[in-house]
Amino acid sequence: MRPAPVQGKFLTPGVIALILLAANGLAVLAWRLLFGLGAVTNLTNEYPWGIWIGIDVAGGVALAAGGFTTAALGHVMHRERYHAVIRPALLTAMLGYTFVAIGVAVDVGRPYSMWHPLVMWNGNSALFEVGMCVMCYLHVLYIEFLPVVAERFIGRVDLPGLLAPLNAPVDRLLRALDRGLAKTMFVFIIAGVVLSTLHQSSLGTLMVIAGPKMHPLWQTPILPLLFLLSAISVGFPMVIVESMLASRSFGLKPEMDALSDLGRMAAPLLGIWLAFKLGDMFVRETFVHLAKLDKASLFFMAEVLIGIVVPLRMFLSPAVLESPPLLLAASALVVLGVALNRVNNFIVAYTPPFAAGSYVPSLGEVSVTVGFICLLALIYRAMVMIFPVISLPDRSLPVPARYRVRG
Repeated sequence: MRPAPVQGKFLTPGVIALILLAANGLAVLAWRLLFGLGAVTNLTNEYPWGIWIGIDVAGGVALAAGGFTTAALGHVMHRERYHAVIRPALLTAMLGYTFVAIGVAVDVGRPYSMWHPLVMWNGNSALFEVGMCVMCYLHVLYIEFLPVVAERFIGRVDLPGLLAPLNAPVDRLLRALDRGLAKTMFVFIIAGVVLSTLHQSSLGTLMVIAGPKMHPLWQTPILPLLFLLSAISVGFPMVIVESMLASRSFGLKPEMDALSDLGRMAAPLLGIWLAFKLGDMFVRETFVHLAKLDKASLFFMAEVLIGIVVPLRMFLSPAVLESPPLLLAASALVVLGVALNRVNNFIVAYTPPFAAGSYVPSLGEVSVTVGFICLLALIYRAMVMIFPVISLPDRSLPVPARYRVRG
């Protein structure tokens, strides 16, 4: 098996549905850029952020953690057998962080001022540290993807017409990049892992600053540690979900040997996250708030039970680890739980003391978020059909009927 572009039709009924949803989101986004945040969102001075920050940015950063967790596993720890899932995880992280940056630009009142933090430093700001780390890590991800681009086009550069004289220079440039990155890639891999641990935890620091505006079930001094642990915990399950969905979409057999091991490693990581989360709750005695059965307590219990306890028990079962549908279900629960955790911290738990009402996302906000998710899926599909990202199985082996694309 080796990475190669996936062959097949790009347009399918599902892809057409994604295109329509993405187009709707882009239309609403254009309206927001033309007429401002107030024309599309339900944001106010009391609630300055909503799902564009809670889901698109905070959730997107967490769910893109598969990039640095698999990089640490495959390259830093030299687990060669997991190399088949590293490139798909890298592509998912690269696209995820790209849309995180776009999400921040969309939510900022003046997107044209996004460059200011580059020259107007504020070392006392937690958000400044997050912004700089995300920006640097995004560049690192694109650099890590360059060898895939070089592998695809080295010896195959065929520019048409007036650009034909550039074929040889471009090919030489690609070969030089490939040789140079082969010797220095370890620097970027280590930098990516370090940068990820920094900004994953600093997002928690941002909410610690909110103080009494946050519900006690989530407001804790160790919130940066909990954010980091949750990001590490969701890394492998997110890789499993992405790999399973891609395999099913293209009619490929999933890499169950590697994916089962990732699920097996996810169990202790979830256990550590759960231990710190429950331990903090008992140390601060915030469990008393669970007896109220209000919105906060219900969302907190859903986050812990659906996102940690149930998938943890599933990952401890050999039958789940050997079953593609059950392994996908367990991993999807972790992804849902971490996404819910970010929504809880940034939206559910956030209650300004003088707010006249509560925040409910507008249809425009939901449309942009759904559109971004669909657009990310479309770009991912296009990228794996152009570049050698997914390791293709031996074509001499039959593909089980349940993995084949129908229609």
